[in-house]
Amino acid sequence: MANILKVVKGTKDILPQDEPMWHLLEQNASELFSKYGYKEIRTPIFEVTELFARGVGDTTDIVNKEMYTFEKSDRSLTLRPENTAGVVRSFIENGMSRLSAPVKLWYKGPMFRYERPQAGRQRQFHQVGIEMFGIKEPTADAEAILLAVNYLKSLGLNDLEVEINSLGCPKCREEYKQKIKEVLKPEFSNLCEDCQNRYEKNPLRLLDCKVDTCKAIFEKPEIKEVIQSDFICEECAEHYSQLKIYLKELNVKFKENKLLVRGLDYYNRTVFEIKSNNLGSQNAVCGGGRYDSLVRNLGGDDTPAVGWAMGMERLISLLPTIEPKKLNAYIVSNSPVEAFKLAQELREENLAVEFDLQNKKFTKQLEKASKIAQYAFILGEDEIKNNVVSVKNLSTSVQKTIDRANLRSEFINV
Repeated sequence: MANILKVVKGTKDILPQDEPMWHLLEQNASELFSKYGYKEIRTPIFEVTELFARGVGDTTDIVNKEMYTFEKSDRSLTLRPENTAGVVRSFIENGMSRLSAPVKLWYKGPMFRYERPQAGRQRQFHQVGIEMFGIKEPTADAEAILLAVNYLKSLGLNDLEVEINSLGCPKCREEYKQKIKEVLKPEFSNLCEDCQNRYEKNPLRLLDCKVDTCKAIFEKPEIKEVIQSDFICEECAEHYSQLKIYLKELNVKFKENKLLVRGLDYYNRTVFEIKSNNLGSQNAVCGGGRYDSLVRNLGGDDTPAVGWAMGMERLISLLPTIEPKKLNAYIVSNSPVEAFKLAQELREENLAVEFDLQNKKFTKQLEKASKIAQYAFILGEDEIKNNVVSVKNLSTSVQKTIDRANLRSEFINV
């Protein structure tokens, strides 16, 4: 007997019983985002590797360690590890900058990162996210955060914690980077290997480190004082101040976190994360921010932008399971031909209907009907002869005979 082939480590099958949860996330996204004026975009699953090196940043763990890259016809291609870079590429390539601002786009789909699989995180995972182009004012940041909060609430996640920070603009951030390097220099040998590599290339990323020894270093008073300092310029400070006013007016509860920098190089000014305390376990379920230089860096015009993404597997892990929806009816009959004909009639009336393709005994058919359908449509010899159907409500056991011509309109009253 041949060895059974199994799913690749870090990937999972989404089985039929799982689909109701995925449909809930996708349907809520489509309905809610459209109310805010967002249109769905679908970009390719793989792009040229350069897009992510330039877009996500060659100092990030994603680009350095986690991308699935392959060569084809002397070209380097990469399965997308995130979707903002791909959406920006499409925005530029398809001339969306000529559209009236704001241009609002949303997406859903699989992403790929080679990292250690854990609860709620796989090597193939799914994200839902939004991107807004063309608005530099903090109203865009506020709307993006509000939309994320309202989407989570639509799923039943109400115990939310929003964390925000401002990274400033590249000009005012440069001085901050130098201060961080200066205060951390005596601790350099105590930093983890990743932080030592980040020290020169992108010192802000040190603040995103999850290693306990590094986190302890950042808590030292002289270091914490620099980290917590208000380094941003007057213009960035005003942008941040206005954002906080909008969030307060919109009743979005938030707290400031000076260590929040996000793991991607393209962010500037506003960054944020949303955590859920649902089911008693705190989880980061959303991350995003402003990326005003990314469109220009990828070859487009200077265009302000803001967006966020959520891991769909993480969201599903926080939600109660949904029972699969039952069929409207299951046809119980000893005549496959008549069952076929009735099923076709009802399906054309938009009812979900099945019947027994093996022509089993009535008792077996009724047993199956009780498990997967709301009603049993019994089509025996007498029913066929008299052109009627015996309809049984499987939750109440009430049964009624209905003329076949009136079946669609009357059976729901049984």
